[in-house]
Amino acid sequence: MNSIGSTNSDSNSSSNTNSDGANRDLGFYFLELMRLASSPSPTDMEEDEEAPTELNTINSSGGFLVVSPDKLSVKYTSVNLHGHDVGVVQANKPAPVKRLVYYFEIYVKDAGDKGQIGIGYTSESFKMRRQPGWEVNSCGYHGDDGFLYSGQGNGQAFGPTYTTGDLVGVGINYAAQEFFFTKNGAIVGTVSKDMKGPMFPTVAVHSQNEEVHVNFGQKKFAFDVKEYEGQERMKQQLMIENISLPPNISYALVRSYLLHYGYEDTLKSFDFASKSTVPPICVARENGFDEQDTCYALNQRKTLRQLIRNGEIDAALSKIRDWFPQIVQDEKSATCFLLHCQKFIELIRVGSLEEIVKYGRIELEKYFKLPGFHDLIQECVALLAYVQPQESSVGYLLRMSQRDVVADTVNAMILSTNPNVKDRQGCLHSNLEKLLRQLLSCCRERQSLNGDQGEAFQLHQVLNSDKRTKC
Repeated sequence: MNSIGSTNSDSNSSSNTNSDGANRDLGFYFLELMRLASSPSPTDMEEDEEAPTELNTINSSGGFLVVSPDKLSVKYTSVNLHGHDVGVVQANKPAPVKRLVYYFEIYVKDAGDKGQIGIGYTSESFKMRRQPGWEVNSCGYHGDDGFLYSGQGNGQAFGPTYTTGDLVGVGINYAAQEFFFTKNGAIVGTVSKDMKGPMFPTVAVHSQNEEVHVNFGQKKFAFDVKEYEGQERMKQQLMIENISLPPNISYALVRSYLLHYGYEDTLKSFDFASKSTVPPICVARENGFDEQDTCYALNQRKTLRQLIRNGEIDAALSKIRDWFPQIVQDEKSATCFLLHCQKFIELIRVGSLEEIVKYGRIELEKYFKLPGFHDLIQECVALLAYVQPQESSVGYLLRMSQRDVVADTVNAMILSTNPNVKDRQGCLHSNLEKLLRQLLSCCRERQSLNGDQGEAFQLHQVLNSDKRTKC
């Protein structure tokens, strides 16, 4: 390639792939985006975590209690003599962790002789003849005294007692890293979550005729979990909104995004609307904003983006050859491949079968034996096998997002031809996207520090959504 890849015009995609990041054809980055579009999103790929559904009758202090056939009720049938004859039973699965909140409830059908009922979380190795909270790595809220026990036999005053007819629940707020307890649909209190490892929902009974029913979500809770989750998300949102951000920074981020992607008309409207609300902006280069590079060839990039998003690939190729011939000088480059693939896709939308096959044999066949292209060619050709290709497994190729991938490729390649550009990899993303990627990194680090617990922030939903802004 010329100034875009290798200085050897006969270099192929293999040499580009093996070259260092500075000289590598930026088009290969967008090839990977195209492949990602053909795969299920990370959210779709993640299987739902298994959540508790019933009580574990195998790992329980079975000599002191009876579990009902449906494994959702437990009754103490013995006579307690000391602290080691508690009837304890865990759920069949630990609490799922990749969510904002997990919660379960019990209904006290009978408080028995003493009402020594406990609810909480315990570890897998918990001694199954002790109340939750009496042992290390466990936590429990007890009905006879209303005390909270957290890893030791001495409890602390926490909430009201509970007895026959009461509905008591305990949840985990992974964002706040705390347990919260409820009684009859109202929060009693919270406590820091100091437990490590898998946490099993646990109930205990400890006096004759005590009986509780457990609800793992098979029926409606007394406590409104959805409302609680909404309130927690609102707290997080308010924390973000309360962070002071100078107006010129947010303005510059949006403006740099529009500049980077060549949205010239939207940029003009944005600047016009901003004059009455934002004072004149002067953002220093050292703060990460340098408009000189992103203003490069703005009008040409706008024109090419519009042509590609309209499906006018021939017209786009013609202008590229006139304005930036070095981008398409190497016919075996990833950029040329993406443009020819898109032309093939556009022909499938409107062209005859004969014209489609002819174009495929002339323009796509030369890439078939080159490394890095084979699978994507097969995806494109597979469109011909369907009466309604939009509904097929390769229908993603006919979406507007696929045109955007090609337009973004051309845009990045043009920016990389700017002789003032020092980092060609920086042409791939706008400052706003770089900030979002840093945010993702911070969120992952925070999640890692919390033992990989809590909701994951899905950056792909922000960057690669089909509902991209149409400028």
